Amino acid sequence: MKRTATAHWKGTLKEGKGEITTQSTTLNKTQYSFKTRFEQGVGTNPEELIAAAHAGCFTMAVGAALTKAGFTPGDLDTEAILDLDMAVSGITGIHLELKGAAISGVTEAKFKEIAEGAKANCIISKVLSVPITMNVSYK
Repeated sequence: MKRTATAHWKGTLKEGKGEITTQSTTLNKTQYSFKTRFEQGVGTNPEELIAAAHAGCFTMAVGAALTKAGFTPGDLDTEAILDLDMAVSGITGIHLELKGAAISGVTEAKFKEIAEGAKANCIISKVLSVPITMNVSYK
């Protein structure tokens, strides 16, 4: 299985503009620019897309692990917070905030254990070479 995305850029770093399109066309010529990446502007940026991919992958991995452990997943919500440090021109870490609710029979300790396994084994976590931290809450 292969997944693809394309990017087009025209112009200088600060004045240029680009578009990103994904294979599914969920993103279809979605704009990105210096402002959307390093300031506040309308559009997306590569780091935001990495955070979105990680949040989605990790949350699905938690759901799959809960199912494998015999639980029926209820509500799972994850915020992925990516740290971009311009002093080192790099991503220095990602923090996951997982909130779970309405998972019949699971204890908070078991939920945290399952989340730790998902954090280590989700496909996007495996491809990242930065520290990944996490907070888990369950109600």
